[in-house]
Amino acid sequence: MNVQINHVSATRKSLVVTLDPSEVDAEHKAVVGEIGKMARIPGFRAGKAPLAMVAKRFSKEIAEEFKQKVVAKAYRSAMEKEKLDVLNVVNVEDGPIATGSVAIVTITLDVRPEFELPDYGNLETEVAPTDPTDAEIENIIQGLRSERADFKAADRPAQKGDYVKLAYEGTIDGKAITDLAPDKQLYGKVPQTWEEVEGANEGVIPGLGLQLSGLKTGDKKDVSISFPAEFAAVPALAGKAAVYAVEIHEVRERVLPELNTEFFKAQQVDDLAGLQAQVRNNLKMQKDYENRSAQRRQITEQLSAKVDFAVPDSLVEAETQGVLRQFIEEQMRRGVPQEQFEKDKKELFEGARKAATSRVKVQLILAKIAEKEKVEISNDDLNNFIYREAMRSGQKPDKLAKALGADREQLRSVQQTIIFDKAVDYLVSKAKVKTVAPSA
Repeated sequence: MNVQINHVSATRKSLVVTLDPSEVDAEHKAVVGEIGKMARIPGFRAGKAPLAMVAKRFSKEIAEEFKQKVVAKAYRSAMEKEKLDVLNVVNVEDGPIATGSVAIVTITLDVRPEFELPDYGNLETEVAPTDPTDAEIENIIQGLRSERADFKAADRPAQKGDYVKLAYEGTIDGKAITDLAPDKQLYGKVPQTWEEVEGANEGVIPGLGLQLSGLKTGDKKDVSISFPAEFAAVPALAGKAAVYAVEIHEVRERVLPELNTEFFKAQQVDDLAGLQAQVRNNLKMQKDYENRSAQRRQITEQLSAKVDFAVPDSLVEAETQGVLRQFIEEQMRRGVPQEQFEKDKKELFEGARKAATSRVKVQLILAKIAEKEKVEISNDDLNNFIYREAMRSGQKPDKLAKALGADREQLRSVQQTIIFDKAVDYLVSKAKVKTVAPSA
């Protein structure tokens, strides 16, 4: 057996493995013997038929198994000789494989890149204060009151926080939007809808709510709207200036509920002090979670910046598809049409590949740290992952566990994800922490 290694790149290798005739013949003999032990041929007891007869009767099955055996032998022998840390087998090409002849198998694979780990024991991280301010607590309580607010008809001009019932019809350069975007009537003409005046959450038409203050029931007004240059919801309107003829049908003011026994009971507390304590605790937990997420992000960014090495193409390609799939699914849930993805296909792919390259680089660094620090996966780690994923996806935990057990590739991916998470948690536990007040 002879192995010639060609260095395609820093992480991609091409192995040309040549097996001599005796090695090829040995694999053929082994295959015939294995099939002969199970073969059932009339006139002979199971496994007792002459091998020559077995070879003739099962020639097709033997040929397929023989080829696989020779390729497997070539790969196994090459790994024993070259001691490569293989991440992915990219391609396998085999020439003619026949008894009495040499067999040449070319194996293209990606290997783990070699690099020195940076100092990762005392990475610096910044977090925000976690003690909620009185103003933050008051804002949350006002938000809880707003969720239970009543809206009563108001015989006055609309003001911030009110809701107005209105009709609108839009045009661009005198042309009806219903003609420019016939499949998006909601952006062109609506006989009746509700809009919050100067609300934090915009309605369908961007900026419309900001121009309704001061209008009262029966008022009519032409409102100028500038659609963003990247208005993915309706590409035909992106970057355009529109005029909407608006008519106000009704104004309703927001009436907040009193801070009384009924309100406190709905929040599962006894009084205002209890509500403030509950909000304070929830806010602190939220800030702790945000700090933890910020630390994880800062640590992975620092690791990536501290070391430079070539990233295997096959890992980047697989990760790119995952990034693209996740992005497209999220955008489709927001109503972005499929044709928009086709239009932006090149930019989307380039952005996804850049993000994927960064992810793969960080994963390789974390894998090496996990190996050095002997980070391992326990049954509790797997069970916790399964329960979290079951809650997220709405599946039953036992069904998800069974599916993972039946799919070794998926299980391996889950195990890698857990290892990466535990490695980051380890780095966070060792990091230096500086508390920095957020900017105004």
